Amino acid sequence: MRKLLLAFALLGLAALPAAAQSIGGTYTVAGTNFDGSSYGGEATITLTSGTTCTIHWETGGSSSDGICMRNDNAFSAGYEMGKDIGLVVYKVEDDGSLHGLWTIAGKEGNGTEVLTPKK
Repeated sequence: MRKLLLAFALLGLAALPAAAQSIGGTYTVAGTNFDGSSYGGEATITLTSGTTCTIHWETGGSSSDGICMRNDNAFSAGYEMGKDIGLVVYKVEDDGSLHGLWTIAGKEGNGTEVLTPKK
């Protein structure tokens, strides 16, 4: 039993570096629209606290701004793009990339988006 508890504790410690990584920075954007067409661009995440941030996208000739928040391996953002309000929910991967689904209020469907940290 003691060995089992030690193994779980070590596994928990091994997961800490990924969870503690800063989410702030510049990312390459690759996504799909509701109709399946693709788009690309860049996103910049600026930390405002230990868990909150702002996000700015430049994609497909348009820009949008939002607020964001991280909770362990979940990362979400609410945003405005013109008169539209949207929501995107990402999973933070071990390599620092963010894999998500997004939607726009009042519209059916969703798109996908991957943010990959720029080095």
